[in-house]
Amino acid sequence: MIEAQGLSRHYGDFVAVRDVTFEVGEGEIVGILGPNGAGKTTTIRMITGFLPPSNGRVRVYGRDLFEDPAEARRDIGYLPENVALYPEMRVSEYLRYRAQLEGMRGAAAKSALGETVERCLLSEVKDQIVGTLSKGYRQRVGLAAAILHNPRVLVLDEPTVGLDPKQIIAIRELIRDLGKRHTLLLSTHILPEVELLCGRVLIIDRGSIVAQGTPQSLRERWLGNAVLRVVLKGEAAGAEARLQAMAGALAVRREAGATAGESALLVEHDHGQDLREPVFRLAVENGWVLLGLGAEKASLEDIFVRLTTHDAAQEPARAEEIVQ
Repeated sequence: MIEAQGLSRHYGDFVAVRDVTFEVGEGEIVGILGPNGAGKTTTIRMITGFLPPSNGRVRVYGRDLFEDPAEARRDIGYLPENVALYPEMRVSEYLRYRAQLEGMRGAAAKSALGETVERCLLSEVKDQIVGTLSKGYRQRVGLAAAILHNPRVLVLDEPTVGLDPKQIIAIRELIRDLGKRHTLLLSTHILPEVELLCGRVLIIDRGSIVAQGTPQSLRERWLGNAVLRVVLKGEAAGAEARLQAMAGALAVRREAGATAGESALLVEHDHGQDLREPVFRLAVENGWVLLGLGAEKASLEDIFVRLTTHDAAQEPARAEEIVQ
């Protein structure tokens, strides 16, 4: 596991990261999410030992990263945003070289190389020169280098940046598979990536963590009540009042811009409640033609925009909202 305590990084008077504290537990996939320039990469570099913090500590499975760096870093595999490869080497040559840097020799290195090439789906390009590979395959080579020594923790910084849609899907599947064997910390500004891959999210803005939790807990904390969207045929006179009187309904409002010949109503209710069956029964009892019934799911994007959009007039009030 990873423990970051009070991490800060100063560049002169500029504070890139301020008092960042969090943990990543055994077997978790945790996403660090933030806009460009928020401090994600600086945080990642401190966690992996590539950049010393101005203040704070990092522990990897109980070992202090800066007091016992050699031992702590054995448990870390790191894929930086810009993968540093040797373009003149063949893939297999480069991975053998990386194995040697990790202190692996002989049969152990050969076995790890074969398994890693297979896991990262590099068999068909293992004899190809790195400089001739597509960006997607170069990312795979970078991931292979990061997992060669079988670290317990993988730290990935923007692993799908610059890839085309097909390559993104392939890398996401590989990351999902890696998450079955490794504790994984993923830094990105691509929101769907976090929703698809991560069980817990840290949102960083202006160098500080402004929210953290599961995607569902963040929705409940920052976006208010759950909403059920009900679409009825025609005007459905009296529908608002009857839905409002239903047990569990907190508020009902009409959706603006509904399709002609339809009424769309939004029913607010507590999270954890399921009002679909009561609404269906109410429609039957009142002879309404029910055209649509489904939960309005707030996205992580809604939360992200709320937490990282700044209005100078609102800054003092917003400071009170920072996550506990």
